[in-house]
Amino acid sequence: MLADLAAHFPAVETRFTQASDCLGFDVWRMVQDGPAEDLSATQNTQPILLTASQAIWDVWQASAASPAYVAGHSLGEYSALACAGALDFEDAVRLVRLRGELMEAAVPRGQGGMAAVMGLTDEEVAGCCDAVPGVVVAANFNAPGQVVIAGAADAVAEAAEACKAAGAKRAVVLDVSGPFHSPLMTAAKDEFAEALSAVDLRMPDVPIVQNVQADVPADIEALRGNLLAQLAEPVLWSKSVERMVALGVTEFAECGPGKVLAGLIKRISRDTPTTSLENPAALGAA
Repeated sequence: MLADLAAHFPAVETRFTQASDCLGFDVWRMVQDGPAEDLSATQNTQPILLTASQAIWDVWQASAASPAYVAGHSLGEYSALACAGALDFEDAVRLVRLRGELMEAAVPRGQGGMAAVMGLTDEEVAGCCDAVPGVVVAANFNAPGQVVIAGAADAVAEAAEACKAAGAKRAVVLDVSGPFHSPLMTAAKDEFAEALSAVDLRMPDVPIVQNVQADVPADIEALRGNLLAQLAEPVLWSKSVERMVALGVTEFAECGPGKVLAGLIKRISRDTPTTSLENPAALGAA
């Protein structure tokens, strides 16, 4: 990840060096060499993705105008806050490391899960979840016709089958370590609330549209409360993008590795140009 970008822009590895100093291991080496099981552990994945997004932001903002709004999907909300000056980078890295650890510990591995459902409306997916005994909810409203459900493993599997019976094109159980953005994450909230209250969190220099309300927070208390709620409540990504369009956004740039969010945005707001800033060419390098 980001090897091509780092070859053109030294600022990329500089950010990863900062993250390594915070976490006590060579983050850049893990990103480049693995092993895959370490890279995919939630407590590692979260600070790594935040660092990658911050590194791309550094390169982008060296030659681009500041955006009118920022937003991020789930973990990406912390990346957006760090990039927009609401959190010091080092605090953000440590905070999302803890977030990953707490989310991993909230539910024993194998007892919770998530599944991606394609081809049903948000309401139809929620209805299928409601019809199943046990804990399972619509957790990520990613784009029209794409919803991720989360909860107890058995309930997720049963809800996925219910979605298929209701006409879903696909309902696939995901290879994830826990039921993120579901009520089963509530166990992580108390300790994370202490960590959130201990960091210097500020209103961002660029307004942020947050996941749980799909709107700009009114003040620092709302900002902090939304971050805490986000652990166990759904990611309203479709509504967040729609809100930014309603606020006057005419173009989106995905500031992170990959093109997943750009793909979702194109499904949510087809007429809004969207660019992925994941490679040297997109950032003006030959």
